[in-house]
Amino acid sequence: MLAPSFQMLDLFAGCGGLTRGFLDEGHFRVAAAVERDVSAAATYAVNFDTAGQHTFAGDIAAFVDVPPADVVVGGPPCQGFSALGRRDPADVRNQLWREFVRVVRESGAQMFVFENVDRFARTPEFQLLRRAADEGGELSDFRSQVFRLNAADFGAPQKRVRTVVVGSRIGPVVDPVMTHGKNPGAGLEAWRSLRQAFLEGPVVLEPDVRDVWLPESAIDFQGVPVAGPFKLRDLHVTRHYDVLSEIRYAHIAPGQGRFQLPEELQYPCWRRHSSGAGDVLGRLRWDQPSVTIRTEFFRPEKGRFLHPQWENGGLQVNRALTHAEAAVVQGFDERHLWCGSKAAIARQIGNAVPPPLAAAVAAAVAGRLNA
Repeated sequence: MLAPSFQMLDLFAGCGGLTRGFLDEGHFRVAAAVERDVSAAATYAVNFDTAGQHTFAGDIAAFVDVPPADVVVGGPPCQGFSALGRRDPADVRNQLWREFVRVVRESGAQMFVFENVDRFARTPEFQLLRRAADEGGELSDFRSQVFRLNAADFGAPQKRVRTVVVGSRIGPVVDPVMTHGKNPGAGLEAWRSLRQAFLEGPVVLEPDVRDVWLPESAIDFQGVPVAGPFKLRDLHVTRHYDVLSEIRYAHIAPGQGRFQLPEELQYPCWRRHSSGAGDVLGRLRWDQPSVTIRTEFFRPEKGRFLHPQWENGGLQVNRALTHAEAAVVQGFDERHLWCGSKAAIARQIGNAVPPPLAAAVAAAVAGRLNA
């Protein structure tokens, strides 16, 4: 007997991390997706909408032909809430949850899944979202549950903590089922390490070094030319680093960062400021999950994004993660195709919901819809 298929809408869909997880779970089909960024929308379409029938590339406020759905999922842009941003209460991105609420109402959905950065749970916008589900609110017939989920607990080789709000008017969901843990046992596997992800996965240790980042290729997406689509292995490329950069990187052992550089190798601005982020120019560890992947992971000076391979006097890999490696850290595999420039694809990867985490949430939602 075929499993029931529930209609879902994916708002602020990005490259499709939530959709990938929900489709992998097996009970869902996409009715529509909304994404303002053209490159990300093109990536979404080449993976989930090859007929070009349900990807809306534009401002969500202009998404007025809302189809019926069983569940609405989405993660509004997080920069307004992120600890890395200005956290400006007036940031227009902090108000996009209101459009999310509108679409939930107009779709007639029985459930919704709202995903954002961990800090979102401590913002005024989060309280307003919860208040919308109270008596007299726009979502007063929903009851919401809040989960703090770490992608590493669901099989992604990355410690990425997110706030996930599940709203339902048909009853509560069970907690998403963890498959991995920092301390394995009781049916849990150990967190997936970068060694497992890279050496047992779809990308090899050493990438191609290219002066031209990607071959010339483009598609026409809704009348706009967009580079791509590219396969995962197409993204496993790096660049030539200058000698001084390679010397700096060679001094950084796994788990270390800029504070371990000798003074003569410090950037001038670092010599003047001895405090600040300790993971800048940091090297990852082979036998642990990655830290949270951000949108500029290909720049070692932006965080702990140096490749984990480092042996004093032996083999060293003195470069940042490639786009392919970052996608694998997020939980994407070789099925996923990518569109856009180098920077555009990096934003898609860094902003994505890890599909393994999404699949666990999807299983909890499907369990309630099936009840």
